[in-house]
Amino acid sequence: MPVLALETSCDETAAAVYDEARGLLSHTLHSQIALHAQYGGVVPELASRDHVRRVNALVREALESAGLSCADLSGVAYTAGPGLIGALMVGASVAAGIALAQGLPLVPVHHMEGHLLAPMLEDPRPEFPFVALLVSGGHTLLVSVEGIGRYTLLGESLDDAVGEAFDKTAKLMGLPYPGGPHLARLAQGGEPGRYRFTRCDRCTRSTRSQHGCSR
Repeated sequence: MPVLALETSCDETAAAVYDEARGLLSHTLHSQIALHAQYGGVVPELASRDHVRRVNALVREALESAGLSCADLSGVAYTAGPGLIGALMVGASVAAGIALAQGLPLVPVHHMEGHLLAPMLEDPRPEFPFVALLVSGGHTLLVSVEGIGRYTLLGESLDDAVGEAFDKTAKLMGLPYPGGPHLARLAQGGEPGRYRFTRCDRCTRSTRSQHGCSR
């Protein structure tokens, strides 16, 4: 039962073909890092337009690599959010068009759930329940995964996600985009314990303003 999957939530266009019995048959990817580098971050309109330019070719490449055609598919999946609305619409439109033309089921996939369940593609796959640290570009979450569709949010960043904080810090330091890899390399040569970061044990998202904490 091969399924074609599309991902266009932010600054990468991707297509993959997955079969329940045979596993991952193919995957293709185009990164927009070079496109957004001069702006120091992702520009939503440019991202959407680049998805339009790339997605059809990547779908054809994924199908050819898997040795299949659209007629061989049993379904089409796509990232339905969260993400950049214009970018998401590109993937949704292409997936819906293929599904309609072939009379196939159309499956919207939650972006974060896709990240949580990605380890299930590995061999050996993790057994439920497990705890997942999800560090995406725009999300930093700690989640208890009891089973497919059964998740408990244990914690999340209060402001920016880790990925966004890395990029903004790197920009302030004059480092190239994306900043994460450059900061990571600098950190390897740093002095552990040089800076002590304060923490308020009374802080939560709902009570921080009540006791006047600005940390």
